[in-house]
Amino acid sequence: MASNPVAGVLARMSDVTREVPADRNGALWRLAEDGRQLDANVVRLAAGAGVATHVEPDLDVLLYVVGGTGRLDTPEGGQPVEAGCLVWLPRGARRGVAAGPEGLAYLTVHRRRPGLTIGTASPRTATAPPGAGEREGGEAACLLDRVCSECGRLAPAESDVRFCGRCGSRLPAR
Repeated sequence: MASNPVAGVLARMSDVTREVPADRNGALWRLAEDGRQLDANVVRLAAGAGVATHVEPDLDVLLYVVGGTGRLDTPEGGQPVEAGCLVWLPRGARRGVAAGPEGLAYLTVHRRRPGLTIGTASPRTATAPPGAGEREGGEAACLLDRVCSECGRLAPAESDVRFCGRCGSRLPAR
């Protein structure tokens, strides 16, 4: 981290979302300052697009709708969201997001996750529990088709997941 960090305006959401084509999905803006403790993204979902229902096991996420309308899907049912809605997504809670007819743009903020590292598992004996001897933080290279090219998040194993649960970007074709 810089020895003298400086506070300041990073972006104006009206400028970030103003010229975005209605059919564009994905991250429009990303917090990228060195030494930060937070991650933040502005994500755009085109009309009818969505982030599949999933569980984020590690991070609480704050979602602020900056434009459009949509629906937050939870096990308790769908909740409409629109510009100005502030949504808390606690870790461990099942959730999904769907854009309405004019699309949906939202800001997500959460604690910064350490970067994904790719490594190989060490051999383990038949008596060792699963995961024993594996390099901490590593994922096998065969999972690369599930890594979001925009933010580096590993997607769930379900075959129907097409968009990143963190930033909304389309995942690599499987």
